[in-house]
Amino acid sequence: MTTASEVVRTTVEVVTRDGTADAYLARPDGEGPYPGVLLYVNALGIRPHIKSVADRIAAAGYVVLMPNLFYRHGRAPVFELPEFVDFERQPELFDRVGPVLESLTAELAMRDAEAYLERLAGLPEVAAGPVAITGYCLGARLALLTAGTYPERVAAAAGFHGGFLATDAADSPHLVAHRVTAELYFGHADQDPTLPAEEIDRLDKALSAAGVRHRAEVYEGAAHGYTLADTSSYHAASDERHWSALFALLDRAF
Repeated sequence: MTTASEVVRTTVEVVTRDGTADAYLARPDGEGPYPGVLLYVNALGIRPHIKSVADRIAAAGYVVLMPNLFYRHGRAPVFELPEFVDFERQPELFDRVGPVLESLTAELAMRDAEAYLERLAGLPEVAAGPVAITGYCLGARLALLTAGTYPERVAAAAGFHGGFLATDAADSPHLVAHRVTAELYFGHADQDPTLPAEEIDRLDKALSAAGVRHRAEVYEGAAHGYTLADTSSYHAASDERHWSALFALLDRAF
């Protein structure tokens, strides 16, 4: 890993098969090349907090591409959000976010993922070879799906407080385990109704049976969304643990 203190931030366009997605790009202030990281946001989309997450990764010596996953519904920010999201006191947010989230099927997301990976790999500052992925909530699902759909392009993938990772659905992310060649890391929340213990076990068994290098840890006292400092789900200790695990994975990958 190459350490860089200064970060250059910009917005770039990603041409997909269904249109053009805007994306936040954070990179070290230097010629590089630097390893590439694809960052998948949670359901609230691109906003100041998640940009700061991309910036922190970039400051450690990586080029980070964070696409607007919901570009079919407009440029980021797709949702008008308060500075701080309290899920219990602002349940109406789900009325706006829910339909948009449901419209992003696994099929569409993986069609887009091809374009995101190509755009990231094609940046002049990005080193040749596979990239890494980190994903949050919804992004954890997409990280696993992408690692299995495009195995030759992904060196490592991490997912934090992901939900619905190993369901009975035909498009459940754990079903791509047999195609994954990347090293995986998952930081599960122990107070997460979207990922019950039986699904954690199912995911682990699928990855183990496929011979995937992986580690999954359950963070105690953590709720779904524990890294999201701009929400009521934030858990500081688990967030710091996530950073240690993420940078350790990136160090091993590059």
